[in-house]
Amino acid sequence: MKLNEIRPAPGAVRARKRRGCGTGSGHGGTSTKGHKGIQARSGGSSRDWFEGGQMPLQRRLPKRGFRNHTRQLFQVVNLRDLARFDAGSRVTPQELREAGLVRRPALPIKLLGEGSLDRALTVRVHAASRSAMEKISQSGGTVELLTPTQA
Repeated sequence: MKLNEIRPAPGAVRARKRRGCGTGSGHGGTSTKGHKGIQARSGGSSRDWFEGGQMPLQRRLPKRGFRNHTRQLFQVVNLRDLARFDAGSRVTPQELREAGLVRRPALPIKLLGEGSLDRALTVRVHAASRSAMEKISQSGGTVELLTPTQA
């Protein structure tokens, strides 16, 4: 046996359909496309989502909800994340980026009150929840709110 003598098993390879090559081929005449209609034309095919005239699924399901185009996205930092900063230090958006707590410089930062804080910090963020502000003031720190353009 040689590599150049290897052949597929008999019947394993089917001959390709030679469309439009006379009636003797079995695929002449309409070339397996049937009679007339958009599918018989060149470039004729229905859209992938077309369901044959049946009411499409996207229109059968009820409308629900909406997308709020005026919503404000924030990067969230929790109080428990501020434990890595030394007591008395000033926590700015730049410091938070360097610590890896926020990643996207374009988005404003919001401080949330999850966790606890045992040291006085001066925190500069764009927004803060009421509980976060209360916990920081209880620990002797302050919160400075920035405008969205400040970083």
